Amino acid sequence: MTPEQVAATGNAAWMLISAALVLLMTPALALFYGGMSRQKSAINMMLMSFASMAVVGVCYILWGWSMSYGSESWGGLVANPLEFFGLSSAIVDSAGGYVIGDHGYANVIDICFQITFAMIAVAIISGSLANRVKIRTWLVFSGLWVTVAYFPMAHMVWGGGLLSNSADGLAGRIFGTVTEEGQKVAAIAPIDFAGGTVVHINAGVAGLVLALIIGKSATFMKQPDRPHNMPLVMLGAALLWFGWFGFNSGSAFSSGGLAGLAWINTTAATCAAMLGWIVVERIRDGRVTSLGAASGVVAGLVTITPAAGDFTPLTSLIAGLIGGCLAAVGVGLKFRFKFDDSLDVVGLHLVAGTWGTIACGLFATHRGLLTGGGADGLKLVVIQIVIALAAALYCGVVTSSIGLALKVTMGWRISKSEEDMGIDSSHHGETAYHYELDEDPDTKHSLLEDEPQR
Repeated sequence: MTPEQVAATGNAAWMLISAALVLLMTPALALFYGGMSRQKSAINMMLMSFASMAVVGVCYILWGWSMSYGSESWGGLVANPLEFFGLSSAIVDSAGGYVIGDHGYANVIDICFQITFAMIAVAIISGSLANRVKIRTWLVFSGLWVTVAYFPMAHMVWGGGLLSNSADGLAGRIFGTVTEEGQKVAAIAPIDFAGGTVVHINAGVAGLVLALIIGKSATFMKQPDRPHNMPLVMLGAALLWFGWFGFNSGSAFSSGGLAGLAWINTTAATCAAMLGWIVVERIRDGRVTSLGAASGVVAGLVTITPAAGDFTPLTSLIAGLIGGCLAAVGVGLKFRFKFDDSLDVVGLHLVAGTWGTIACGLFATHRGLLTGGGADGLKLVVIQIVIALAAALYCGVVTSSIGLALKVTMGWRISKSEEDMGIDSSHHGETAYHYELDEDPDTKHSLLEDEPQR
């Protein structure tokens, strides 16, 4: 084998491992959300994550890859969904050989990797809707949202569309273009290494919009709403951290030094964010909690996602620390503005994702405003703010349209009595835990009756 073939084989192996790691993140999120929710809605929360994987997987194979990475772009917003419909011509060419992708290995491996990103993006949104929405409406929403929000956003940012470094994108139109390797590209290229806009701002805005459309749960700000199982939350956070190495290091699309840089930056930002969160928690609440530590882990992972390949370990520590503090404050916005973002999607994903996207303009190595970029660094800050706002605006409009249409047609909310009973029992006929009845007639009762109402 030639050195090039050896490298391609190693890269292919790493990308398949990365795809498996990212796939693990959605079940990990199910554990994280399931533990954070009330006991009587834990099954529903976990099912929403698992079920969204099924819907997104089908949509991605049929038209998602084509809409995201097809060559027939429609105005820089989305690609032709029929070009590679059902992955036709995307895996095997007319001669029967495997299509080689942009990174030197079989294109199907990139498809495997990208499908997992779409799955986790949709699953994140479910955290805003705990204990109060119909599963059938959620499934329909998952298919519609991934089609008209996620796939176009992936095309705009990573597929050469409006939010990419394309000469026809917003960055090229604002600050002009240069010629690199015979091709015109934006002079100030936007940075989104692994999904600050595509995944986290996108999902965070969607969660906020749906929380506003669907309304508050019956107990919001009336009863304590604490996680029912912190070991599940901690396990979910640990598995998310583990899977995130595929998310960020895999976005190098090779097994070389860039993947290693993304790995160490991911670790640095996550550790610093956890410390930042628990410091804020200690000052604000007078205590440090395991929920705060687990949430700090997620905040750090989200913060570094857009920047993992463009920071140094030192700037990752700084960005992560700030991200953890901002997210810790951000989760309180739902109480100030009275929107029921049940499991803190806005604070963890929208706030930290927006900060991480803008921080690229400040700290990108040799390009950021604070790292030697000079006037171009200031321009990069502007571009990062523009792409963050554009992503939020697009997602807000699209999610509002879908959410309101489903509210009128299918309805989102379960009934008040079903919510009081718990969506696990009323809609799924299941409970997260089975309690035996004491058969002594003098003491016969269900242990559930002794559980405090949350």
